[in-house]
Amino acid sequence: MNRTLLGCFAFPLLAAAQIHFVEHTVATGIAGGYHVAAADLNHDGKPDLIAVGLNTPELAWYENLTWERHLIARNLPRMVVNCAAVEVNGQTQIVLVTAFAMQAKDVIGVISVLTPTTDPRELWTIQEVDRLPTAHRVRVADIDGSGKPVVIVAPLNGAKAAPPDYRDLTPLAYYVPGEWKRHEIKPENFGLVHGIWITDWDGNKRDAILTAGFEGIQLFRFTAKNEWTRTELARGDPSPWPKSGAGEIAVGHLGSERFLVSIEPFHGSQVVVYRSQNGKWTRQVIDDSLVNGHTIQIIDADGDGRDEIVASCQGNTVRNLYLYHADDPAGQHWSRRIIDNGGMSGATCVVADLNGDHRPDLACIGSTANLKWYENR
Repeated sequence: MNRTLLGCFAFPLLAAAQIHFVEHTVATGIAGGYHVAAADLNHDGKPDLIAVGLNTPELAWYENLTWERHLIARNLPRMVVNCAAVEVNGQTQIVLVTAFAMQAKDVIGVISVLTPTTDPRELWTIQEVDRLPTAHRVRVADIDGSGKPVVIVAPLNGAKAAPPDYRDLTPLAYYVPGEWKRHEIKPENFGLVHGIWITDWDGNKRDAILTAGFEGIQLFRFTAKNEWTRTELARGDPSPWPKSGAGEIAVGHLGSERFLVSIEPFHGSQVVVYRSQNGKWTRQVIDDSLVNGHTIQIIDADGDGRDEIVASCQGNTVRNLYLYHADDPAGQHWSRRIIDNGGMSGATCVVADLNGDHRPDLACIGSTANLKWYENR
């Protein structure tokens, strides 16, 4: 078999050569580009993009498909870090996390709810609902199968955590829209937690939460008894703490087989695939050449029921966006190709059908201060 050398690994040449992305620039000048979310904010049936920049004191959305910029809020506290859109009584609201820092002693962690006026293109109202130090990730989940989503907020670490070990219990919380009261999820993780993924793990229409941190990959489920359980799936990188564990997590499928994929360790160099064998998740490093790896995403780009992996690095050293494709049914061999060569230091990517052609597209934002969408052709 012909092979091409990528970093420290020999990969088979890409079998899915028909996968082709065309890149389009949505916006530039987003200082500290960090998070992008897709949501239909003007209710025209097309997903729009919301852009978050760590060093941008404004929150804006970009209207599909002209990508006209509309300001949602201005004069926000420094370090705007994450957001998620949630439907509340037929109205789209945005939950936003600002005033972020790596340590609780340096930050207040403001959680706010933004609500549009009659026209979502005008400035939205903003209401602070809680303060949770180092609040970092925001996601929406249907934890009880009721069809009524809650908002999950995941802090980076605990109140007493200090670098480099960050040894403390790390809180995890959810909020019921409209009520906006903090509900704690216990038992907690320990040490820094960076990644979060929402998935219907058991196929029972109840979303579970996967987290990635120094302790590895953990699964949180809200049971029929209205209790939370926490299950360790994998320890992640076996290096000594604080180089242990995982930094990002996603769930994909190769046909009927589920797999996990992570970046290890925190801001690490490895793309790692886990497959379940005899009740245990076996670890396979498919790439170890990332520099400050920061985003992992799943996309079935060619519609064959076998997911591809998207990964990128945050920073100025490597500005590439990568696609990984399984070359065999079991996912033991993976190919890597470049989607964006030098133009995207991806901090976050999101998958959505942006042009209405029934194929999943990709949108990414990065420390390259730009927001792009990659059209799947």
